[in-house]
Amino acid sequence: MNNATRFNSFADFYPFYLNEHCNVISRRLHVIGTSCVLLLSLTSIVTQHWALLWLLPVLGYSFAWVGHYVFEKNRPATFKHPLYSLMGDFKMWWQVVTQQLNW
Repeated sequence: MNNATRFNSFADFYPFYLNEHCNVISRRLHVIGTSCVLLLSLTSIVTQHWALLWLLPVLGYSFAWVGHYVFEKNRPATFKHPLYSLMGDFKMWWQVVTQQLNW
């Protein structure tokens, strides 16, 4: 399966997403990046410094793309499946935090 594959649902996409994140260092980078995004979002809301929100994609993608290009040696699915990839980031983060998925 390649990044050009079409998926009918997020349930169909998520196994592909996990396969694209099988390297432990890449997965850890994604979890760290997603955690930073959540913390920055919360900080922005609590402090009402809305300009911080511009940093969200930079912060999140910097960790993720290092994981893909350096450790996974693949192209992020974000380019072909942006919404499903974002959903996958948060689902994988949740599964790691709740110990449903190893990291």
